[in-house]
Amino acid sequence: MRAHRRVHRAAVRTGAALLSAGLLAGCGLLSSEPEASEPAHGRPADASAAPEPTDLKDSPRTPELPSALTSQRLDWKRCPAPGTGEAPGSAWRCASVDVPLDYAEPSGETLSIALVRKKARDKGRRLGSLLFNFGGPGGSGVGILPRSADAYAKLNSRYDLVSFDPRGVAASSGVRCRTDKEQEQAHRSVDLTPDTAAEETAFIEDAADFGAGCERRSGALLPHVGTTNAARDLDLIREVLGDEKLSYFGFSYGTELGGTYAHLFPHRVGRTVLDAVVDPTADGTGHARNQTTGFQRALANYLKDRGQDPEEGSERIARLLARIDRSPLRTDSGRELSESLAITGIVTPLYSESDWPALTAALDEAENAGTGNGLIRLADSYNGRDEQGRYDAQNHAQRAISCADSASRPTVDEARALLPEFRKLSPVFGPFLAWDTAGWCAQWPVEGEHETPETSAPGAGPILVVGTTGDPATPYEGARRMADELGRGVGILLTNKGEGHGAYGGNDCVTSTIDDYFLDGKVPEDGKTCS
Repeated sequence: MRAHRRVHRAAVRTGAALLSAGLLAGCGLLSSEPEASEPAHGRPADASAAPEPTDLKDSPRTPELPSALTSQRLDWKRCPAPGTGEAPGSAWRCASVDVPLDYAEPSGETLSIALVRKKARDKGRRLGSLLFNFGGPGGSGVGILPRSADAYAKLNSRYDLVSFDPRGVAASSGVRCRTDKEQEQAHRSVDLTPDTAAEETAFIEDAADFGAGCERRSGALLPHVGTTNAARDLDLIREVLGDEKLSYFGFSYGTELGGTYAHLFPHRVGRTVLDAVVDPTADGTGHARNQTTGFQRALANYLKDRGQDPEEGSERIARLLARIDRSPLRTDSGRELSESLAITGIVTPLYSESDWPALTAALDEAENAGTGNGLIRLADSYNGRDEQGRYDAQNHAQRAISCADSASRPTVDEARALLPEFRKLSPVFGPFLAWDTAGWCAQWPVEGEHETPETSAPGAGPILVVGTTGDPATPYEGARRMADELGRGVGILLTNKGEGHGAYGGNDCVTSTIDDYFLDGKVPEDGKTCS
């Protein structure tokens, strides 16, 4: 688990559940009632062609794409029902767009990227398409957007709401690395905070085995699933949808994707909001350090809200975890709650203040009843496990994308050396996140692209960068750094004084400021604060 990489938790607050095996899998089997096909640039097939905008050259690495890709027609049809549950309502349509597998060979093999769309209600005042990425990496936008669209109803008045499964995710050639049985075995047998040489060996061997499984099942895709390629896919989607500039709303990892897009295509940046911002200046170890600080800060705020001393409460929870490490807790399902699952269960409700009561109940049960039902349920929701023991593949895509991005490959010795510092930052989360630096991409079959992403965007229009002071997964400091990296006059910082991962829909001031920006182009003063 990389906590900062999980799908934007505001999707839960706005009515969408965390990803599970039953979510909409994309547009593979389309139902009847197709819409008319649309050519590139979003015009009806019988419409007159409007003059093309001047082609602005952005990044020297931007490939020239063949017309077979840039002039694609999107065949929008009713979306299918997911494996369990109901299909999106009749207002939703699904399609797919072909993109190059390798942008160095744009006329070569292609991938199919799944799209979902709900058209703007006020067609006479339509502003274009608004593309969403909800985070992860590995989150299925095709699955999440229809389930959370009520939160964006005001934006839908003038924008087509559009999301997609990025390459390597769900319906877009999703990466798969393990079977459900193999994942269950790993959760049961691998200690993510190893205390002995044998546990360390098992920890690293399991990490290497995960990567080997990805290579066996998805090897041809692994070198091409990084964020730079996803940003280029975004630009091709923009062109095929018919938008001169990209209007974009990114959450969590989606902020890294948005920043990368802005760097590659600054003159094609339209109205863009980045909420719950990944720090673009941090490498893998820096992200772990940031998250250790962020989750401990959120835990301290939770404990203070419960009338407890944060230091004493944290030490009490750390002692509980040590007891669980020695003797896992039983649950009604017959599964055992390990220390690793318990940590995940504690992390999960810290994403949203509304989930704090669930954390209280789960900790009370573990401490007083000696059972782990509450914590294991929370861990399962985070890990994408349903009641039948089936796992979604988000963690597979999450790991493949982040390891394709990051060149950082800390060793076991380097992770062990971090332990004193990380324990001091957080006795609860520090050991886990220190070890995670070595385990996440251990012996990964593909080299990472960079130590940190490039997000400078000179020439781009103003981009709203929203940071929440109590955000556990993407701490507030990352928003400040993203605004600085985007550049003077580009990064416009909006501060939300509050708790949780993401601000839109949870703070009226933030929500109205973002709505005004998207709908009317009103750019707030840089440094505006909402309480």
